[in-house]
Amino acid sequence: MFTKILIANRGEIACRVITTAKRMGIATVAVYSDADKNARFVQLADEAVRLGPPPSRESYLLADKIIEICKATGAEAVHPGYGFLSENAGFAKKVEEQGIVFIGPKHGAIAAMGDKIASKKLAGEARVSTIPGHNAAIDSPEHAVEIAKGIGYPVMIKASAGGGGKGLRVAFNDQEAFEGFASCKHEALSAFGDDRVFIEKFVEQPRHIEIQVLGDAFGNVVYLNERECSIQRRHQKVIEEAPSPFISDATRQAMGEQAVQLAKAVGYQSAGTVEFVVGKDQDFYFLEMNTRLQVEHPVTELITGLDLVEQMIRVAAGEKLAFTQADVKREGWAIECRINAEDPFRNFLPSTGRLVRFVPPAQDLQQGQATTALGVRVDTGVVDGGEIPMYYDSMIAKLIVHGRDRADAIARMREALNGFVIRGVQSNIPFQAALLAHPKFQAGDFNTGFIAEQYAHGFSAADVPHADPSFLVALAACLHKFYRNRARSLQGQFWEGKQRPPRRDFVVCTLGHAGDNHYANVTLEEGAVGPGARVTVHAPGGDRAYDLQIKHHLGDARVEGLCNGHAFTAQLERGRARNPLVIRVIHNGTQLDALVMQPRTAELHRLMPYKAPPDMSKFVLSPMPGLLVQVAVQPGQEVKAGERVAVIEAMKMENVLFASADGVVKEVKARQGDSLAVDQAIVEFE
Repeated sequence: MFTKILIANRGEIACRVITTAKRMGIATVAVYSDADKNARFVQLADEAVRLGPPPSRESYLLADKIIEICKATGAEAVHPGYGFLSENAGFAKKVEEQGIVFIGPKHGAIAAMGDKIASKKLAGEARVSTIPGHNAAIDSPEHAVEIAKGIGYPVMIKASAGGGGKGLRVAFNDQEAFEGFASCKHEALSAFGDDRVFIEKFVEQPRHIEIQVLGDAFGNVVYLNERECSIQRRHQKVIEEAPSPFISDATRQAMGEQAVQLAKAVGYQSAGTVEFVVGKDQDFYFLEMNTRLQVEHPVTELITGLDLVEQMIRVAAGEKLAFTQADVKREGWAIECRINAEDPFRNFLPSTGRLVRFVPPAQDLQQGQATTALGVRVDTGVVDGGEIPMYYDSMIAKLIVHGRDRADAIARMREALNGFVIRGVQSNIPFQAALLAHPKFQAGDFNTGFIAEQYAHGFSAADVPHADPSFLVALAACLHKFYRNRARSLQGQFWEGKQRPPRRDFVVCTLGHAGDNHYANVTLEEGAVGPGARVTVHAPGGDRAYDLQIKHHLGDARVEGLCNGHAFTAQLERGRARNPLVIRVIHNGTQLDALVMQPRTAELHRLMPYKAPPDMSKFVLSPMPGLLVQVAVQPGQEVKAGERVAVIEAMKMENVLFASADGVVKEVKARQGDSLAVDQAIVEFE
């Protein structure tokens, strides 16, 4: 077994590998960019060596420098994680040539599976079901139309070297095939330096289901069941689960056996994933093979009780698999939610900056723990007070739960999301909460088009309605009482006998958009047991009573307790909307901003005029924190609606800002190279 390994990656996956290595008694070496010098993975590793400046091409993609560091530190092996150099056959080959072990498949397998055209030919030779299509590079748009007509619409036009949704178009007719070919070719050349494009049949109502495989150097290969990865946004996975709620045992076995056939055909050694597209009739077709550890590997670990990172290390060290296919378990149900630094209410724009608060839910399970126990696990590379830099992907953490069955797993995940506190940057937790509550998701009735269909016009607060809005009102009133009682107890220490008697009747004002506020009369009585209250919300449809017992301390962002005997977890923020009296309550993805007032104060509050925000229609504002990489206009220039104004880069994505109307540029308020904040003015029009 190795005594020291280097992790050629960062963030969550670096922490994940370090955790297992430590448990196995293996020393670890981290490599880091300047943006990550204080990151969690750097602190966890036994040694850490600087790579270079923050951009990936100047740090994490420096293959030769990483190999030099391996030699200098005495690392016998390198684990590439996922992303960066993990599927770079050239890097794997260089590592092998230097006498260092690559903890992953051999470079030949990476090369064979990394080319989509070559991999489909290999899959066909291995008798793996493949999608009807033309798997040779296409040389012209006319040729693309001819092939598409022969296959039958709809078809999918894909870049051979593609990934992450880049270089991909779906065409339903000749014109779309013609135009899609040109777009794919250009996008593929720009993103991958390889403009080869092929065409295959587009499977309608498709599910994205992948099979985890594991092979050793002795020809043994097993499959570790499947993962359902159909909940995707713009081809990026959002929720993954194992097993799939869709496929049958017979389909699972057939897919698994074909995945093993393909792995054996390429002499696969290590953990890998064979991805399939599955139609509504459970016909399945090979998509591609990912020759690395997947982001979503924890759901497989929880249903099988296997540590996949440990298995990768053992195989790389020359050990045989210690189990056979018959030994592979499938216990319970696991779900993973990717918690990303993005604002779902602003079209999922990246959100970077400092994590002012980062308090994950309580964990029963730890990464690198080989178990099928039920509970909650958080895989992350950040800490409270850490930084989310603009240079890398947007993932903050992976939240994973393991339940008895799918319904139990969904319930556990919803409660875990309620307790996941993130402040300072925006996160997609409200979106995840909405997905988990969606009737179609709960029924397992979805495909890869689910998010595009259900949220065709974007995501808004209206997409996360609370099942019982009066509960939020009652909770806000109860928390107000909690803080009033605390203030009264402090007052009593200095003004004995001077306290006002506690009030029973209040009005909760829910602050709405543009001054559209809603008022609810509530009555508070002391709770029967412990801190809390019996809150009655008086509404036109009838009174609603809530017996609330809460567990909360000054400064806590979480509120836990019982409501009418049922446990709940919610979140609290005070002083929102630039008003220290505002209480923000967050539960099941729904956010309520409230003022709790005496009845007379509420009467006066209703009379207060709404102060509209300043008119910013003549400004182009930065929709997110990011780097201003281009300003395409100058003062005095006439600009037409739809023309490019500026380009902002954040989290490996370029975001182009366009003029919303015709106008003349009055002033450019930011310069190329500036780091912008949200809503910072870039250009002003006359």
